[in-house]
Amino acid sequence: MTALAGPRSPTPTGARPMFKIGEFSKFSQVPVKTLRYYDEIDLLKPVEVDQHTGYRHYSAEQLHRLNRILALKDLGLSLAQIGELLDGELPAEQMRGMLRMKQAEVQGRVKEEQARLARVEWRLKQIEQEGTMPAHEIVIKKVPAMKVASVRDVIPTYGDIGQLSCQIFKYTGRRRARPAGPALSIYYDEGFRENDIDVEAAVPVSKELPDGDSVKVRELPAVDEMACIVHKGSYDTMGEAYNQIMTWIEANGYRVSGPNREVYIKGPGLLTKPSKYVTELQIPVEKA
Repeated sequence: MTALAGPRSPTPTGARPMFKIGEFSKFSQVPVKTLRYYDEIDLLKPVEVDQHTGYRHYSAEQLHRLNRILALKDLGLSLAQIGELLDGELPAEQMRGMLRMKQAEVQGRVKEEQARLARVEWRLKQIEQEGTMPAHEIVIKKVPAMKVASVRDVIPTYGDIGQLSCQIFKYTGRRRARPAGPALSIYYDEGFRENDIDVEAAVPVSKELPDGDSVKVRELPAVDEMACIVHKGSYDTMGEAYNQIMTWIEANGYRVSGPNREVYIKGPGLLTKPSKYVTELQIPVEKA
C-alpha cells in the first residue's frame, strides 16, 4: 500500500498557503527553469524568497497570473508585450492594436504556409504523373529595379529581336559602357503572337547615359513576386518551359500581373552552341 503523504508544515491562521518552486511547477505544469526566468525578468515574482536558503515560495493566487501569461504567450505575444499587458494598465484601444498586429502577423504566416502546401501538392502531382522529379524548378523571387539601355519596337518575328540587341550594344560600345548584367527581353503582348511582336530588348547598365536615337535609358521597375524557371537549350525548345511555368502559376493560385521577361544568362556567342544556352523565364505574378 502506498504511504500517504505527510501533512504540510502548518500554515499560520490567516496566512496564504505557500508552495516551494518545485511544487508550484508541478501544479502549474510549468518547468522550474521557466519560473526562475519569469522571476528574473519580473514577469512573475515569488511571494517570498528565503533569505537563508534562497528558496522561492509561491502562493495559489499566483496561478491566475501564470495562466494568463501562458494564454497570452499562446497567442504569440512576446514576454515583454505580456508584461506590458499585465502591469502597464494599457488603454483598451492600445491592447486591441497590439492584438490586431499579432492577428495580421499570424494571418501572413498562414498565407505563406498555404502557398507552401499548394507547391507541395503540385510537386506530388508532377511526380505521380511523370514518375520522377520534374526537369525544371520554378521559384518565386523578388527582382530588384535596374537601370537599362533599351529599344522597344514591334518586330516581324521573334528571330528579329537580335537586331534590337545589336542597336543597344553599338550604343553602349560607343560610350564605353560595359553591361552590368545579362541582356533580357520584355514581351508586352497579352497572348502569344507569331508575327508583329511588341518587345523591348534591354541591357543593364551601371553608369548614367544619355538617350540615343532609338535607345532609351530608363529604370526597369522592381517586381515583388516573379515566377522564374531556368531553361537550358535552344530557344526553339522554350515552349515546354513556358507550358510548365504557366501550369504552375495556375495550380498555385497565382495570376500573371505584367509582361514576361527572358533573361539570357548564356546566349549566342562564338563558342556557344544553342544546346548550351541558359535562359531564365520570368513572369510577374500575384495571388489570384
